[in-house]
Amino acid sequence: MVKIKQLKGYVNYSDTLIKMEELVKKVSEDINKEEIWFLEHNKVFTAGSSTPKEFNKNKINNIEVLKVNRGGKITYHGPGQMIIYPIINIKFRKLNLIEYINQIEEICIDVFQDNQIKLFRKKEKNRGLWVKSKIGLKKIIFIGLRYSKGVIHHGLSINFNNDLEDFRKIDPCGLHRREISSLKELKVSYNKNKITKELKESFTKKFDLNLI
Repeated sequence: MVKIKQLKGYVNYSDTLIKMEELVKKVSEDINKEEIWFLEHNKVFTAGSSTPKEFNKNKINNIEVLKVNRGGKITYHGPGQMIIYPIINIKFRKLNLIEYINQIEEICIDVFQDNQIKLFRKKEKNRGLWVKSKIGLKKIIFIGLRYSKGVIHHGLSINFNNDLEDFRKIDPCGLHRREISSLKELKVSYNKNKITKELKESFTKKFDLNLI
């Protein structure tokens, strides 16, 4: 059974990355070691493998910039943004990357729908989910992944009530900064604790059933 872990407080990104890499090795050898982490990070910018090579900033707005081994470009994490890191052996499960992304997007779509929030996909390479606003679709769920040793890791972030001022210091994941938002900014009514609980249940159910 996949183990769900709720990490308390605001978690340091570098420390999380070290622990994640350690777990990836274990999960590559034993599927029973799989875990899904729910947490929030301290403020940090992370630059993925698709970030332009000429990008060489160490800080933005006095916030640390870390170069990381996930796919995608630069993005931002901070308090009020839920992070979900599934460390899952998709090789053992016979899932390819697109199938896996479809599954985690479907989990979010279904849970948010049950909470009267409609999420949208966009037909483009930039995966993730959007909410409709008066001035068009705004992205609130971002996906950035790495595949190594048969194991998928890193994961997704959900903008609930995070401060978007720092987020908008960049064009996250190749999007224009005006395309991003949060449920709070869009004045969408939600119960964060309820959604979190249902996401944990849905992730557990989805990946346990996938083993049958």
